[in-house]
Amino acid sequence: MAELKSVGEVKLVGFRVVCPGDEYVVEIPKAAKQLKERAGEIHHALHPDQQIGAFIVEASSPEEDGYWIGLQVSEYGDISTDMITLTIPPHTYGTIFHQGPNHDIRQSYEQLHQWIHENGYTRSTKSWNLEIYQKENQPGDPSDVRVELYDAILMG
Repeated sequence: MAELKSVGEVKLVGFRVVCPGDEYVVEIPKAAKQLKERAGEIHHALHPDQQIGAFIVEASSPEEDGYWIGLQVSEYGDISTDMITLTIPPHTYGTIFHQGPNHDIRQSYEQLHQWIHENGYTRSTKSWNLEIYQKENQPGDPSDVRVELYDAILMG
């Protein structure tokens, strides 16, 4: 069941994946596995066992292209040289929960987009979207992904 949620500022520390579109389904689980193995290097993590993915549907610059996977932190500090930071401003999202193979995630997004449209909202394709993975199931297992999808909404 889809719903509307407001989320405050989100600070992430982790990895950025940039690859051809059809390779994300392979590359994101690799990055998630690396993040899980190196989570101990990330200081000030709010939920050390909960990974968050972030992306912009229509990236307006090369710096915005790709998929970020990280841990949410209360503040940035002592970041490993091969890791990145990303600050996502507060936003309102349409959300839906997806459970199943990662290649079926598109169907969950289609349901969410339909709900957004039916409820009179407009998607914000130039804002950050989030994917918050359930702690008992990180995105490293592509056959059984449990993730809450956050699709940015234009407000006002």
